[in-house]
Amino acid sequence: MSYYFGTTITNTSFEEAIEKVTEELKKEGFGILTEIDVKATLKKKLDVDFYNYKILGACNPPFAYKALQSEDKIGTMLPCNVILQEREPGKIEISAVNPAASMQSVENENLAGIATEIMAKLEKVIDNL
Repeated sequence: MSYYFGTTITNTSFEEAIEKVTEELKKEGFGILTEIDVKATLKKKLDVDFYNYKILGACNPPFAYKALQSEDKIGTMLPCNVILQEREPGKIEISAVNPAASMQSVENENLAGIATEIMAKLEKVIDNL
């Protein structure tokens, strides 16, 4: 089982791709808790040039609540990260964490069902891009 799943979209700007991903996440009940601009951070901290790379920390509150009720330390694995990277102009790769794969390391049967439901939602987001 892969730890992520993804797709590539073309003929769009990086900013438009972020908007589209955010819109598709909202359709599945996710909001964006964090947005990390890796390119800007690497420039600021290391003075290196890097390609467009953003990490969106997506959260579906009802499922996060269920997971936290099942396992109080599960917050170490939240939110669900979705990344966008543009290595070539106009070609944006979008990848989402596979929560079912990451939850395998947690020995809690209740989380398996939650992770499977979240995985299906994130796969739908990726498929709709």
